[in-house]
Amino acid sequence: MLTETTLPVSSLYVHVPFCARKCEYCAFYSEASDGEVIQRYVSSLVRELEFVASDVRPKTIFFGGGTPSLLNLAQWTTILDAMGRLNLLGAAEWTVESNPATVSLDKARLWRERGINRVSMGVQSLDEHLLDRLGRVHSREMVFKSFDTLRKAGFENINVDLMFAIPGQTMDIWRATLDEAIALGSEHLSSYEVIYEEDTPLFQQLNAGEFSVDEDLACDMYDELVERSAARGFTQYEIANFARGPLIHDPAPNLPISHSAPAIPERACRHNVNYWRGGSYHGLGPSAAGYVRGLRTKNWSNTTVYCDQLEKGRRAVEWSEALTPLKRAGETAAFGLRMPGGWYFEQFLEVTGFDLRQEWSMEMERLVGDGWGHRDQQGFRLTPSGLRFADAAAELFLR
Repeated sequence: MLTETTLPVSSLYVHVPFCARKCEYCAFYSEASDGEVIQRYVSSLVRELEFVASDVRPKTIFFGGGTPSLLNLAQWTTILDAMGRLNLLGAAEWTVESNPATVSLDKARLWRERGINRVSMGVQSLDEHLLDRLGRVHSREMVFKSFDTLRKAGFENINVDLMFAIPGQTMDIWRATLDEAIALGSEHLSSYEVIYEEDTPLFQQLNAGEFSVDEDLACDMYDELVERSAARGFTQYEIANFARGPLIHDPAPNLPISHSAPAIPERACRHNVNYWRGGSYHGLGPSAAGYVRGLRTKNWSNTTVYCDQLEKGRRAVEWSEALTPLKRAGETAAFGLRMPGGWYFEQFLEVTGFDLRQEWSMEMERLVGDGWGHRDQQGFRLTPSGLRFADAAAELFLR
C-alpha cells in the first residue's frame, strides 16, 4: 500500500469564485465580480498559499471557478509572484479555466511566461441562441478569436468544454457544434450533459413546466459525442473527457508509470486523473474541497467569511472529515470506474491496500450480470452501457 504520510502533495486546486454573470445552469459557488472584493480575495489567497506551501510540490495545478480568466493582469501577477516566492511554480501540467470573453493576448502571454501551459475554455455551445439561453456572456465569434489568441501566446494544450441536452438544443444543432468545436484542433475535449441543480434558474424553469427533459435525446447526443470524437482522433478516457495523443500507462497517484494500469491518451488532464485515481490534493479558495492523506476538507462557500478567516491568520476550512481506509478505498474505486479502463486489480491494491476481488466481489458480479460491468483476469471496468450510468454503478462500491 502507498505510504503518503511523508510525501508532499503533488496536486493543487485553486477556486476563483468570480464571474461576469451567473449562468442559468451553474450550481458551483460563484458571484458577480466586484473590484474591491476581488482584491481582498487575491490577498487572502496568497495567505492560504503560504499555509500549504511547505506541503506542496506541484506536478499538477488547476485554477477553476467561477472564471479565473476574469482576474486582471495585476491580480494574476500578484498571485504568480507569490507562487514563485513559495516555490510553487514549474508544475508539469498547469490549467486555467477561461471564458472566451475574458482572454487577452497580454494575459495569455503572462500565463505562459510563468509556467501555465494548459487552458480549459468554457465554450458550452456555438449556437448564439443557446449561449443566450444558458446566460453565457460570450458569443460564438469570441470562441474562435480566443482560441487563436491562446495559440498565438504559445499554448499547445487547450481543452474545449461543451454542454449537451440544453433546453432547445436539437440533434442537428449538437452535430454542428461538435463538428465546429472539433475542427478548432484542440488537444482535449470535455462535454457534459446539463444537470438540473436546485437553486438554479434552469431548475426553476423545469419545475415550472417551461420545458421538459428528453432522456432518449440526451442518450443519443452522448452516443454522437463518443462516435464523432473517436472518428476525429480523440480517445475517451473518462465519461465526459476525450484527449489526443498516443496511449501511455496511467500512473497511480505519486507512483511511477507502471504497466499495472490502464492506458490513457497523452493529452489527458493529469490533474483530473489524480482525482479519479484517489490521489491527494490541496484545495484553496472559497468553497474549495481538499483531500489530503485521508482527510477531506471544505472551505467556506462565502468569499467574505473566507477572507475574514485568513485575515485573522487561520485557515478558512468550514468542515473536515477523516475517512477510514475502507471508506477511502470505496470512494477511490467509485471514482476510478468513471474511466473506461476501470481498475487493474494490482493497481488498485497498490493505491489503496485493498483487493477489489475480495472486498467488492459481489458488486462486480452484479454489474457484470446487469451488462454494466466487465471483469477479466487483469481487472474490472464498466461497459459502455455501464459508463452511461456510472454514478449508479459507483454507488455500489461506497462503504
